[in-house]
This record gives sequence, structure tokens and C-alpha cells, in this order.
Amino acid sequence: MTSLHDKYGLRRIINACGKMTSLSGAKVLPEIAAQASASLGEFYDLDELQAAAGKVISRVTGAESGCVTACTAAGLTESVAACLTGNDLAKVLKLPDCRWGTSKVVIQKGHCVNYGSPVTQNIRMAGAEVVEVGEVNRTLPEHVQHELEAGGVAAVMHVESHHTVQKGMLDLAAVVELAHKYDVPVIVDGAAQDQRIRSMIEMGVDLIVVSAHKYLCSTTGGIVAGRKELVDAVYLQNRGIGRSMKAGKEAIFGAMAALDYREQEDMVAWTAEQDRKVALVLELLKGIDGLALGADADPNGCPFSRAKITPDPEVCGLDVFELNRRMAEGDPSVRLRAHHANEGYLYIDAIELEDEEVRLVCERIRDLLSKK
Repeated sequence: MTSLHDKYGLRRIINACGKMTSLSGAKVLPEIAAQASASLGEFYDLDELQAAAGKVISRVTGAESGCVTACTAAGLTESVAACLTGNDLAKVLKLPDCRWGTSKVVIQKGHCVNYGSPVTQNIRMAGAEVVEVGEVNRTLPEHVQHELEAGGVAAVMHVESHHTVQKGMLDLAAVVELAHKYDVPVIVDGAAQDQRIRSMIEMGVDLIVVSAHKYLCSTTGGIVAGRKELVDAVYLQNRGIGRSMKAGKEAIFGAMAALDYREQEDMVAWTAEQDRKVALVLELLKGIDGLALGADADPNGCPFSRAKITPDPEVCGLDVFELNRRMAEGDPSVRLRAHHANEGYLYIDAIELEDEEVRLVCERIRDLLSKK
């Protein structure tokens, strides 16, 4: 059978970068793909289907309720909208024209990230006013409290991501405590944090949005979990601005299957498998002159690590930018994790790699760094 790469003239990608939307998310697990595929030949009442999804989300995450959106970005905009309108349909129908006073969303300046588009744009799309607090490298409780005391705050947005400034920011527990003193809900952008969703719900987060197509390995979709009243308001946005962000049946069934799978998954064994692959990377790259090796844990506390490679350009003949560029050339194209290239190092994320692909990646690195 002709592969889709060959049929449409696409390069094969070896994904050593991680669960990236730009690389089409994740490989959908067979168990999940089967359920999503089985849904395609049938009709369903989407309200009933979303209600069923809400029960699955609640069971697996510990949240009061949940729903499925087109993606995490859609879920964030709809969550902001929900905090603006509540379950008032008249207000839902007016967005993004929000003229009823409570329209501000507070976010730490160090959380105003761009993950392919600005998170602040997701906020503005709902009709809210973005209020950035603190400095780029520091937020004090007083920064947040000042805005909360001023009033008119519909929500506080907190981003749990490697993209954020990793020092000087208020942590999630502090943000929840501050916001709840003023009865203001907290929305968490937790796109890649599905493995931590239960702990964040237990911390008191009002709404959290995660990706179904990253570590849950499903079809494209977003999962919103949280307080039932607010989740109902999120879903109500489908009668307003959320209409253009609605999830189809394959996304909903895929997310449900992914959560069912996660509930049964042995996460200790999963972590051990990731550790084994990182160790294999480090073993295969050992002994290259000028290449420093290491492993770093996920910065947001997810249970895995990544191999870290730091080439000395004087010895290796290539700096990280050139190494990354050459690895991406050709077919297959090897994509490394270059988020910290300006700091002189790259990561190899092995989660999506089979052992054969690990060897291919390491052989190509060894070959490039041996050509001085």
C-alpha cells in the first residue's frame, strides 16, 4: 500500500522534538484510532455525546465536569468566554462585544507566551481585556492583588508550560489562593500537562484545558475540565463564538478513548520506558569529541526526561543552529528540540521514537559532528 508520504509527496519526519502541534501532535494509539474511526459511520446527538464525555472526564480527572473542544487554543478562548458570560445566553450571543464591566483577565507577564500564536490573543478573541501583571522576570503577590482589588476581573489565566519564564513567577498554588480570596476563577493553560490534571484540580483550579493530541495520543482536540457551572458555560459558547471552534464526533470519541486508556495505563512502566530510551541515546552518543551529554527532567513536573546535547563548535565544527538545520534536511527529516538553541544546547525527546529511530538520530548526529 502506498504511504501517505509517497502519495502526497511529503517527507518522512523523525520526531525527536516531542509532542508538537507543528509536527501533527502525536501518533494516535491504535485503541484510540479504532474508536474514533468507528464513530465516523454513525450519527449521534452531540449534546448527549458531550454529556457522556463530561462523565468520562470527571471520572478520570476528578473534576466536577468536562467537555471536548476543537483544540487547547479553542478551549482557552471558550473558557475565558465562559468566565465573562456565565450561563447567560444573552451575553453569550453578544461576545466578543463585552460591555458589562467584568471583562478583565489577569495574566503574569512572564506567562504571555507564544506557542505558535500568542496566548493573549486567545484571551482577546473572547472579548476580554488582557491585564499583564509583574515584570518579565518577576511577579509579586501584590501585582496580582492590586488588579483583583481594583475589580472587574473575570478570571486569572495561568500558563503551565516550558514556554513561560521559569523563575520569579508566582506558582499555581499562590495564584489560586489569591484569586479565590476575591471569588475570581483561575483558568490553566495546561496543553501538555494531562499527566498532572488531577493534581491541579485538587489544588482548586476552576478550569483547566489540556490537549487530547499530545501525551494522550488522540485525534486533535482539547479537553476542558473543572467546576460544573463553568464547564456548562464553556459548552454554551457553542451557541456563540464557540461555534467556529466546535469539536466533531471523532474528536470527542477520540478524547474519551484516550482518557479510558490513560486510566488503565501503567505510568510507572511508561516512565521507565522513556528513561530506557534516554539512556540509549546517551550511550549511542558517548565518546564524540566536544559533545557534552546529560539528561534533564521535564521542567513542568511531567514524569519523564530528555537527553541534552551541547556541542562545542570549536571542537565539533558545528554550532547548535547548524546542527539542528542539517538534521532537519533530507528525507527523513530529523527534528530535534531546539527551544534552548540560543543557550547552546539541544534536546532529544525520545517519547515518539522507536529504538530504530533512536539509532538513526544518533548515527546522523555522530556523522555530522565527525565531519570537521
